[in-house]
Amino acid sequence: MSSSNSFLCTTCGNEYPLDSRDWRYKCGWLFDLRDRLPFDASQIDTSQQGLWRYRRLLPLDPTWELVTLGGGDTPLLLLDSQGRKIHFKLEITCPTCSFKDRGASVLVTALRGLGVERIVEDSSGNAGASLAAYGARAGLICEIFVPDLAAGSKLAQIAAYGAEVIQLKGKRECAALAAWAAAAHGAFYASHVYNPFFLAGTETLAYELWEQFSHRAPGVLVVPVGNGTLLLGAYRGFRRLHQAGLIAWLPRLLAVQAKACAPIYQAYRDGRDVVGPVAPTPTAARGIAIKQPARSEQILAAIRATKGAVLTVAEEEIERTRNQLARQGFYVEETAAVAVAALTDLQKMLPVTTGDPVAVPLTGHGLKTAAKL
Repeated sequence: MSSSNSFLCTTCGNEYPLDSRDWRYKCGWLFDLRDRLPFDASQIDTSQQGLWRYRRLLPLDPTWELVTLGGGDTPLLLLDSQGRKIHFKLEITCPTCSFKDRGASVLVTALRGLGVERIVEDSSGNAGASLAAYGARAGLICEIFVPDLAAGSKLAQIAAYGAEVIQLKGKRECAALAAWAAAAHGAFYASHVYNPFFLAGTETLAYELWEQFSHRAPGVLVVPVGNGTLLLGAYRGFRRLHQAGLIAWLPRLLAVQAKACAPIYQAYRDGRDVVGPVAPTPTAARGIAIKQPARSEQILAAIRATKGAVLTVAEEEIERTRNQLARQGFYVEETAAVAVAALTDLQKMLPVTTGDPVAVPLTGHGLKTAAKL
């Protein structure tokens, strides 16, 4: 059993219960789970489907009933892309068509187990859709605050699950402020950024890749990064595997951002540990258009710990790559295309030998942002 029983801050020493209506420590640092047990491969439950084969390795009470739609265990395909062999991890096959299902399934399982009945979240689309879907599965009341520039197809998906969609004019940050206000009046802030149960769910990407690569780690993992929940979850998962002696190295993390909104890139380029102010311009990759990621310090530390790098891609590269992927049969949203677009510069930034597999998760389906013909 790998359950954690509280949040404990290593900075200020404050401890909070798992069902706390706070969502960060008084010192301002973000919640993380305490008392994680080491990764033990013998605890993988092959009788379970999808990501829940790792249930005993996740920080969940064994008495909590799983909230599942069958997510995880996504295919890994080896294909030619940008002049090299790339392993594509098809997160677009998750139940709501994005990798966010990994985090949402684990987070909602924990929240229902803790007796939460009403949740709120702020999202530009995919996280909101995942939380709405798993919230519906769990019988929770769900409210999603979204910026007015969010894709209409994503809003329709959220509403279809029965969640209340509250659309706000203004910047992406306005949706967060509204969700925080709702949480102050009794709802639980089920944040995919702030709640560490969500990151525990995205750890499962690392475990699946480890198994799919015959108990080896990829040489490089290329990930689109906005709030960084997939990159951080994967890093934590691979770190646990490395600490257990099950992999010989940590994959180098190549974080990719749209050039129009690239705070992580700018901080990495300037040698800073946290992001500074940026002046973003519009980008088709709205899912990663986050000008001040809350976990930026952790994201930058993970990239540097793995001897990784950060790249940006221009809007025309994003669109061209999205179209090229579609011609190969992979219909992805622009945010997912960002990672693939960066592969042309991979060898320059992170030299990779022929034997080092390169893995790229295709994070979101193209129907998420499809426009009418």
